Amino acid sequence: MKSDHGTGGAPAAGDDAVKDVRAGMVAEWRFTLSSGSPSATLRFDVSTGPDEDNAPDWNVTLYDATGSELWNNYRSVLEKKVDLPDGKPKELRLEVICPKGARYGDEVSVRITATTQEGASVFRYGAVARQSIMVLKTQMDQEKSVVDSLMSKAQLGEKDIYAIFSPPGLRGYVFVEGMNTDRLREKTRDIKKARSFVGGETDIEEISHYLVPVSAVIGIVEGDLVELINGPFKGEIARVQQIDQSKEEITVELIEAMVPIPVTVKGDSVRVVEKEK
Repeated sequence: MKSDHGTGGAPAAGDDAVKDVRAGMVAEWRFTLSSGSPSATLRFDVSTGPDEDNAPDWNVTLYDATGSELWNNYRSVLEKKVDLPDGKPKELRLEVICPKGARYGDEVSVRITATTQEGASVFRYGAVARQSIMVLKTQMDQEKSVVDSLMSKAQLGEKDIYAIFSPPGLRGYVFVEGMNTDRLREKTRDIKKARSFVGGETDIEEISHYLVPVSAVIGIVEGDLVELINGPFKGEIARVQQIDQSKEEITVELIEAMVPIPVTVKGDSVRVVEKEK
């Protein structure tokens, strides 16, 4: 959202959208401060929630266009005078760092009052802590073992892990969701089949296709040779004769049967061993 803040003094123009931010990560807003006055005094009011008494501390810093720090909330002073030479807009950048100990829904609100000879303007910025989704590398075909070990650890101590997801067909990777990325790494450190986390994070949009159920008959075509992997004909080789997409069933004929009798089985009861040429 782009908007102007304030109606007098030194109004600011720029991005003021409330931002989602992950633990240990940064949210920032770039804006310009304008006034006919040669300077403006900025007063900062920082509040946290929703439980202010128990909320962790967020780092809030204001920078100028060159990247020089103008103000930080760890200082004891609450005001900062900034020059506005020649009446030109002053480019500024507000940055907040979400604490690594943040819980889901923790938030910070920054209220800046800009006072000049022309009056005062008030503008606000806010950020909300959200969970991280990280990609954990595992030993190939040991995804379930890693998930089971991680699930056991998830029940101990702090509830740092919100969800663990191992999509069918994705070998060597597991998705782990939680708030504190350092703690996520700590909980996987001594799991033998786990390797390391892929650099960076992912989001729900990037893995959403894994959340949609995949048809059990996808990739199977008439004429394919398949092995039956469960049921009374387990281990038998058969050729696909017909596919029912709606029921996710296939009709096959056993290759070594003396009399070719059609057998209908679920699509997940077979494994393709040779594609139709």
